[in-house]
Amino acid sequence: MARLSLRAVQKLTCKKRDAWWTVFLVDPVATRLLLVMARFRFITPNRVTWAALFIGLAAGGFFLKGDRQSLIIGALLYHLSFILDCIDGKLARLKGTGTVFGGWLDYVFDRIRVLFCALALMGGQFFPQDDERYLVAALVVVFLDMLRYVDALQIYKMRMSMRAKIEKVTKSRAEAEQAEREAQEAAEGPQVVFMEDLLRENPHTSTEDLRAEAGVSNVVDLHEQFRGQFPWYTRIRRAMLRTRVRPHLISGIEFQMFVFIVGPLIGQILWTTAVSAGLLITFELVIMYKFWLSTRDFTRVMEELNPDADTAGTIAPHLHRGRHRQRGAAQAALLADERYQAPGPEEDPFFQPYPQPNVASPESDVPDQTDGLPHIPRPHGDTMPIRQFGQALPGTSRKAPGAWENS
Repeated sequence: MARLSLRAVQKLTCKKRDAWWTVFLVDPVATRLLLVMARFRFITPNRVTWAALFIGLAAGGFFLKGDRQSLIIGALLYHLSFILDCIDGKLARLKGTGTVFGGWLDYVFDRIRVLFCALALMGGQFFPQDDERYLVAALVVVFLDMLRYVDALQIYKMRMSMRAKIEKVTKSRAEAEQAEREAQEAAEGPQVVFMEDLLRENPHTSTEDLRAEAGVSNVVDLHEQFRGQFPWYTRIRRAMLRTRVRPHLISGIEFQMFVFIVGPLIGQILWTTAVSAGLLITFELVIMYKFWLSTRDFTRVMEELNPDADTAGTIAPHLHRGRHRQRGAAQAALLADERYQAPGPEEDPFFQPYPQPNVASPESDVPDQTDGLPHIPRPHGDTMPIRQFGQALPGTSRKAPGAWENS
């Protein structure tokens, strides 16, 4: 491929927003290594991903030894593994060779590396010291890493779902109001703009100016309530984005780096793990709260776009189709079968119907209750009485103690 300058490589491969650890401690090294690695055809993104995994496992091997020198070597190897983990994505973007399998491979290998290194790091400290706190720390690291990435994927999925619904309603509303422009609107797409997209492209511009410059009536802001409650957040966000640092200061990346690099280097593994875990949980709770406010903004926007829609007490249309309808028919046929009706007295002598409140049976000798408590009718007819403890059933004999052993 043609030789590119360092600035061009940074512009083509670096994300507009990234973790501060990546921006300051990884990208300066990764982009320079990328200049060299991109010249060789045999170096592919998937091979770089495999190399990152093997070096990460080697770091875990040094962590398992537990001594001071091994911890320092393991921390340096883990950082090198993370640099390669960032290079594989940059190489795919630079050469245009990214694949779905490569993205899956990168994600799975990251989780394997964290799991192996967490067990090795805490195990290397537990075995010589016999301190159970390191076992708890290993579980905390693995759990929080899983929680962070699973929660991030699910929130991203729900955000895309909300955006899709808003776009769909907006498009339907435009088509209903202006039927003569259906062909043009189908070609141009829905006339809706999201404020988060405008801020991503223009991070230093205020929301009021962006709304005015957009020139469209439908500017949807799914973070309006959050910005209203925390106005200082916008100012801090703008200042941080000047250096490409995202406001989420303690994410899964920083958590891993503090546990597997900072902790071993300074020799304070438990304290570093505890502090970084607390910070990660704090930022995750903030993200969850922000997402909750976004769902409220989404509900408000949907009500403004389609105020006449009222689905309370109705069944979703998709439940009338496919496997749900078949399941309903099968369930109705099952309940209609006489074999599955209420059991008779000879099948279950202790079966009683569900008690009806304040209902007295005309055949019952129990007087009507006026205290508001449910009344259970006394069984009649062939229903056998409820026997007391130690009482034999009618038609049966009660053997003396030890009779079973002697028979």
